[in-house]
Amino acid sequence: MDLTFDYYLPVIWAGLIATAVAMYVILDGFDLGVGILFPFARKEAERDQMMNSIAPFWDGNETWLILGGGGLWVAFPKAYSIIMPALYLPVIVMLLALIFRGVSFEFRFVSKPRHGHWDFAFAAGSTVAAFCQGLILGGLIQGITVENGAFAGGAFDWLTPFSLMCGIGLVCGYALLGATWLIMRTEGEVAERGRRQARTILLIVLAFIALVSLWTPYAIDRIGERWFSTPNIYYLWPVPLVTAGLALLLWTALERNHTATPFLATLGLFLLSYLGLAISTFPLMVPPSVTVWQAAAVPASQIFTLIGTIFMLPIILAYTAFVYWTFRGKVRPGEGYH
Repeated sequence: MDLTFDYYLPVIWAGLIATAVAMYVILDGFDLGVGILFPFARKEAERDQMMNSIAPFWDGNETWLILGGGGLWVAFPKAYSIIMPALYLPVIVMLLALIFRGVSFEFRFVSKPRHGHWDFAFAAGSTVAAFCQGLILGGLIQGITVENGAFAGGAFDWLTPFSLMCGIGLVCGYALLGATWLIMRTEGEVAERGRRQARTILLIVLAFIALVSLWTPYAIDRIGERWFSTPNIYYLWPVPLVTAGLALLLWTALERNHTATPFLATLGLFLLSYLGLAISTFPLMVPPSVTVWQAAAVPASQIFTLIGTIFMLPIILAYTAFVYWTFRGKVRPGEGYH
C-alpha cells in the first residue's frame, strides 16, 4: 500500500461521516421541527395531520445518525474515545429524548382519547433532542481538552454560553425546517400556520447565524485565522453572500405563497451553515488538537469497513428514495399513515 492512499483514506472516511451527519441534520431536522411546533397546533385534527406528515419517514431518517456514529467509532476510534467522555451527558439525554419521541409515534394513535402524555413526549422529546444536538455541536466547536491522547477535562466542560446559544439556535433552525416542511406537505390551517411561523422563525435563525459567525472567529483564534487571513478570505467571502441570497429567496417565496421553494431554501441555509463549520474545523477531528490522521484507525481496519460501507450506502439511499417517492404528495386533514 502506498503512502498516498494512506494519506487520503482518513479524508475519505471524514467525508463519509460528514455526509451522514449532513443527511441526518436535514432529514431528521424537519421531523424534529414538526415536533417542536406541535404544541402550537390548537386542534386535535391539526396535530394528527402534522404527525401523519412525518410518520412514514422519521425512523428511516435516523439511520444516518447511526451511520455517522458508527463510522466515527470504527474509522476514528481515538476521536470516539475522546469525544464521548467529553460529551456523555448531552449525548445520553439526546438518545433518551429520541426514544421518548419515537415511542410516542406508535402509542399516541392507539391510546386515544387519553393520549395527552404522548403528545407531551413527542413535543418535549423533539425539543430536548434538538437542544442537546446543539450542545454537542457547540461543545465540539469550542474545543475539548486533550492530554496524552485522552480526554482530560471535566464532565461539564461543554456547558458554556456558546454551547447554550448553539442549542437554542439549532432548536430554532429545526423549527424553521419543520414549518417549511408543513407548508410543502400539508394543506389547510396547518400549512397556513406554518407559513406565518416560518417568517418569524427565519428572522430568529438569521440572527443566530450572524451571532455564530461573529462569535466563533472572535472567541476562537484558529477559526478567525481560517476565515480572515489571506488568501483564505478571497476564497471564502462567497459563503456568507450566498447565505444572504438564500435567506432573501426564502423570504420572497413565503411572501408569494410558494410551497416547495421555502423548504428547499431552508435546506440550502442548513447546508451552507454546515459547510461553514466544516471550513472552520477541517482537518481537526477533535478541536483544537487532534487531526483526522492522528485519530484514524489503522489502514487495514479502515479499508475493511469502507468496503462494507460501499455496499450498504446505495441500499440506504435506495430505500430512502423509495419511501419518499411512495409517500409523496400532500397530507390532507383526515389522511394518514396509521
